Amino acid sequence: MAELTVNGKRVQYEAEADTPLLWVLREQLGLTGTKYGCGVAQCGACTVHIDGAPVRSCVMPASALTAAQKITTIEGLSPDPKQPASHPLQKAWDALDVPQCGFCQSGMLMAAAALLKSKPKPTDADIDEAMTNICRCGTYNRVRAAIHLAAGQVQRKQIPIVIEGGQA
Repeated sequence: MAELTVNGKRVQYEAEADTPLLWVLREQLGLTGTKYGCGVAQCGACTVHIDGAPVRSCVMPASALTAAQKITTIEGLSPDPKQPASHPLQKAWDALDVPQCGFCQSGMLMAAAALLKSKPKPTDADIDEAMTNICRCGTYNRVRAAIHLAAGQVQRKQIPIVIEGGQA
């Protein structure tokens, strides 16, 4: 059996050499927060961190990883495992009602977390460059605002979010 380190725990799995990490996470480890979207690394719904870097898990063969590498999924993003959704980005996402259908959001959050780790005070241009995930609901303005909020660059009351029927 092969081993991986996922969300701080050493786990074993058995899969064909070309099995994408996404399917090992979802089907064998029960970590279903990471989503399957396109299967060709374009949409970003499957984004996880490998040693802190955002990676599209739908095209990453699990066999290409070692147990020494640290994989973090959306389930492991919160700094306190006893308080799910306690990461500053998750709190900002909630405060600004970022998700609509929510399908892309775990991948968006993982990409945004990697961005804030490398650039704690990102500009709009930094966000545009890093956030290549696709959201079919079009919540990009809310995503940008939530990243700025999580980075402490703005206060909630400073962010005008236009919603159907007026402003939030």
